[in-house]
Amino acid sequence: MERPRVPLFADERTMLDAWLDFHRATLLMKCAGLSDEQLKVRSAEPSTLSLLGLVRHMTEVERSWFRRRIGGESSDTAGPRYYTPQREDDDFDALDSAPVQEVFDAYLREIDLCKQAAGRVGLDEVRHERSVRWIYTHMVEEYARHNGHADLLRERIDGSKGT
Repeated sequence: MERPRVPLFADERTMLDAWLDFHRATLLMKCAGLSDEQLKVRSAEPSTLSLLGLVRHMTEVERSWFRRRIGGESSDTAGPRYYTPQREDDDFDALDSAPVQEVFDAYLREIDLCKQAAGRVGLDEVRHERSVRWIYTHMVEEYARHNGHADLLRERIDGSKGT
């Protein structure tokens, strides 16, 4: 899998979209070529962190920031998919019987829906007391942090390092 190139020179929206796409592709790269069981390998107790859990978590994060906050969708159409108020960590915790392909399909579908929602508003618009620019920047940070976790998880699983 190849990640998209991030342009060295571009307008702000193009740059932010490119960095998000780069990080989305990075997460998928870290998961590529692994078995369902390997994708569910936990980092180290007591953590329940796994690559599949990261994909589920980022599906939730995308959905929350882009569809609900930026797009204004209700919880009825864009509510939590993998967790509940009573079980807030189920995106990471409740995945032992999770159908892996369905998780990846949902993640890719969510990205498409989120791109549509974000594409309808300007970076200076305010949503939930934050600029859309802030939300984009936060999402780049969120992916960068979790892709660091994905690096360590992948190395633990099969020794793969880097990019």
